[in-house]
Amino acid sequence: MLPKDMAALTAFVQVAELHSFRAAAARLGVTPSALSQTMRQLEERLGARLLNRTTRSVSLTDAGGRLFDQLRPAFGQIGGALEDLNRQRERPVGTLRIHATPGAAAVVVAPVWQSFLSAYPDVQLELRVDQAPADIVAMRFDAMIGCQEHLATDMVGVRATGPMRIAVVAAPAYLERYGQPRTPEDLLSHRCIRYRFAPDQPLSEWSFIRDGQVQRVPVGSRVILNSSELALRAAIDGVGITYTVDAHAQVFLRSGLLVKVLEEVSPSSEGLWVGYPSRRHMSAALRAFLDMVRDTGHSPGAALINPIPETSG
Repeated sequence: MLPKDMAALTAFVQVAELHSFRAAAARLGVTPSALSQTMRQLEERLGARLLNRTTRSVSLTDAGGRLFDQLRPAFGQIGGALEDLNRQRERPVGTLRIHATPGAAAVVVAPVWQSFLSAYPDVQLELRVDQAPADIVAMRFDAMIGCQEHLATDMVGVRATGPMRIAVVAAPAYLERYGQPRTPEDLLSHRCIRYRFAPDQPLSEWSFIRDGQVQRVPVGSRVILNSSELALRAAIDGVGITYTVDAHAQVFLRSGLLVKVLEEVSPSSEGLWVGYPSRRHMSAALRAFLDMVRDTGHSPGAALINPIPETSG
């Protein structure tokens, strides 16, 4: 069906419902003469007379009545679909699909999901947790959350947190056995748990702040992982020292399973961002989620560095 046929059939349904060219033309925003011409052209293309016209009234022919009876349910479904779309634009409903790195899911999504789902009971949240950056448009996600460097250049980026403090942590038993590093250079002789998030990526660097300057320090490496959660588990088990976002380690620091080292020179990462394709036609569910994230975002921290991928996201 050509677009002009759809427009003409829409006009026909209006005339058939209102039994008036003038009333239908007013509803459609066209002149009665233009509408009459559209109906004549439709009848010519279909090879059938659809309307009987007099100066006072309009009625359906037998062919027009049969066509109207078949079109009315279809146009009712179309109208219902458009009304549903309007409701989704104005009120948070439907599925909100978010792609997030593991750290971002824990720091940004988990603190708000109970409040968000309680406030918007007609929204279903689908969260995919994956360290690798994703093409969220191709994968049909509404937004992604991670460090800023993972955002595509044509994305809109909204800060989800302020800068996030880095913590260098180890189990008390490890430090008792191997000693506590006093300077970042001491880490070269320690068993450090490091990150490589893709086979073609280098090992993540460990950076520190000294005399107001960022210094990247070589460290010893015994275990290489692609998960900050697993790195924390390894540190708790006494495997070595790891480098992570302070917020990720807090529950283990409070319980005494981990302790901080080199705290006085530990930097902050740039924090986390929400990225989405366009400000135009944003769904009400995504807008409500962004508002809630902004309201609960973290406060800025200390000096900034370029974050390692997982600990910043």
